[in-house]
Amino acid sequence: MSYVALYRKFRPDNFADVKGQDHIVTTLKNQIISGRVGHAYLFCGTRGTGKTTVAKLLAKAVNCENPHDGNPCGECPSCKAIAAGASMSVVEIDAASNNGVDNVREIIDEVAFPPADAKFRVYIIDEVHMLSIGAFNALLKTLEEPPSYCIFILATTDPQKIPITILSRCQRYDFRRITTDTIADRLEELTSVENVEVEPRALRYIAKAADGSMRDALSLLDQCIAFHYGEKLDYNMVLDVLGAVDTEVFSRLFRSVTAQDVLGCITILDEAVTQGREITQFVNDFIVYLRNILLVLSSDDPWSILDVSDENRDRLTKEAGLTNMDALIRYIRVFSELANDIRYSASKRVMTETTLVKLCKPEMQTDNAALLDRIRVLEQKLEKGIGPAVIPVTTMNMSVANAGTQPVASSDTVKEPVLPKALPEDIKAVASGWSRMVMGADGPIKSLLKNVYPSITPDDRLKIVVHDKLTGDRLMTEGGMASFKELLREYSGKDVDYTVETLPADGSRDVESPNILAFQNINMEITTDNNEEDDYV
Repeated sequence: MSYVALYRKFRPDNFADVKGQDHIVTTLKNQIISGRVGHAYLFCGTRGTGKTTVAKLLAKAVNCENPHDGNPCGECPSCKAIAAGASMSVVEIDAASNNGVDNVREIIDEVAFPPADAKFRVYIIDEVHMLSIGAFNALLKTLEEPPSYCIFILATTDPQKIPITILSRCQRYDFRRITTDTIADRLEELTSVENVEVEPRALRYIAKAADGSMRDALSLLDQCIAFHYGEKLDYNMVLDVLGAVDTEVFSRLFRSVTAQDVLGCITILDEAVTQGREITQFVNDFIVYLRNILLVLSSDDPWSILDVSDENRDRLTKEAGLTNMDALIRYIRVFSELANDIRYSASKRVMTETTLVKLCKPEMQTDNAALLDRIRVLEQKLEKGIGPAVIPVTTMNMSVANAGTQPVASSDTVKEPVLPKALPEDIKAVASGWSRMVMGADGPIKSLLKNVYPSITPDDRLKIVVHDKLTGDRLMTEGGMASFKELLREYSGKDVDYTVETLPADGSRDVESPNILAFQNINMEITTDNNEEDDYV
């Protein structure tokens, strides 16, 4: 006899074996026991969650001659015929390839005749959303008022494409994604029946890779067993077969990104590609790893959500301390954009390498997230004592006591000059020339000052008025204050004292407009639209 795939061999033959869908199974069993079976059902959910399996079990149960607690007996002629696909009363239709009006009309013609070998005529229409509009319209009347011996079971992975007129005529059941624990437990049961030795960690990884689909999990397990036939299946073997990457690789990659080590990132990617890892899966898995770090950083109890080993728990905790939430959200956003674009690219590796460089070099971007990342890096360098280098210069000490003595060179360091305090006139000059000063600034501080305008306090100090709290907080960071003070020193040549004020949420303000402030310092005539002239002195 030819080999039967695991997902076919272990398809549930009673409701008790259906895993992860208790809310649906209980309802259907109660309907069968009480004799309140509906005439039209809609099963929705992602692939591999049991829609077709439950549909066949329902068809068996309503036609079973000896049902037990809502379950089919599996022994009567009707149950055996349905299981073998030989029953004329249970018809399974693939709407993807039978989606026309003529196909539906065939069903309508058959419905007129009662079943000869069963109690109910059951139609299971898989991927029903693929039917054409004409086919849906042809099905409407029959679906609403079918004969008493007819049941329709519609299954779909995309219920949004089904007309509301169809939806309103069906009992809708949404199949949930099956949890990792449930899939892993089921795989352990089946491997025990098959006498296959598998490491629990390997089964758990297969369950995670299945992404809520029991059928996908069984197919992946089948693939791994075939590749390492006769051997005990361990975690590393599963990684090899599925082309997956261990979390240790993502840990190294994340540390390289936070350290701005471009060469290290490219080397890690090269190792993964050389080992045959699929780049698209590599990108998606790294996004999940970043998400785990974000949960550790933002949640008081992340371990109630994250299912990781103690080793990975310690690793994630340490790595959460290497960055902040703003930088992590930027990493996830940039890599998510890559995951979306890479599907249509012929140069996946180049795109991934470019993205890694972008993460390591936030100065390549000018958005707020990149600016925050640059400030974070600068603060880390300052904490480690890595600041601007002191430039040694050679000064000439000239001796005038002896005219014949040659100049003696001595190596000293240039000390930062002490600038005089800014006077009220200097403050007004800075305020009136604010636009010129901002235009001449470097990228980061220039971007930060876009939503900032100046004013003058009653005691002749410079007041910086900020439109939103986020910008104010950035300006008050150690890196932001250092950059802004340096800009003021370069522009005015004075030591300018200033304060920062954030506007309230309602947008009101008690400071003067920067334009009026500028006009107060300029003697000129302003010509209005009606050709009237006003003097501002």
